[in-house]
Amino acid sequence: MDDMDDIDDVDDVEWGVRLLAATPTHEGRDHELLRQWARRADEFGSGLAPVPSTARVVERNDGLERMLLARYTSRPPTVELYTDTLALAEELADARGWRAWYPPGSVRAAALAHEAAHAHLHHGPAKAALKEALGHTVLRLGRHRVAGHVAGAEEIAAHAYARTVCGLGRSPLLLTAALRAALTRPGNPAPRREN
Repeated sequence: MDDMDDIDDVDDVEWGVRLLAATPTHEGRDHELLRQWARRADEFGSGLAPVPSTARVVERNDGLERMLLARYTSRPPTVELYTDTLALAEELADARGWRAWYPPGSVRAAALAHEAAHAHLHHGPAKAALKEALGHTVLRLGRHRVAGHVAGAEEIAAHAYARTVCGLGRSPLLLTAALRAALTRPGNPAPRREN
């Protein structure tokens, strides 16, 4: 996701492919397989019915240092929103002419929806349903098969869910890529990484 010259021309599924390709467990995987998983994860997320979030929302102001927009933690169920990163995302939407895709205030709504999807996928049958939708088989015994986990697919599904329930023109993956580029551009202080 380094070259930002073509950022507007890259479709949502391709951003998903790039996310999967950058995930350590997918080194050397076939590009078409990654595309298939990204497309299926996107379809799964966009097809999820709206889910209410019961998580507590905490606002923080150190997201730029951590390179985080929002984060869900399950114990106790909490969504951390990073207000500095949200503000930068809103600035980027203006600067890049993306307001038709990301109306004012939609970045915050999308972050909350994205984290609600993570909570939904973390608990209950949705996690198994996503595995089935991806079609990645890790074990087959006769007519029985075990669906495998695809690292990164849940992230793509959560972004697609947020795009759909917030009525965005593009996946928040595009905005995430623009944020990463802005935060890692030479001349910016090196962001602190979490352990």
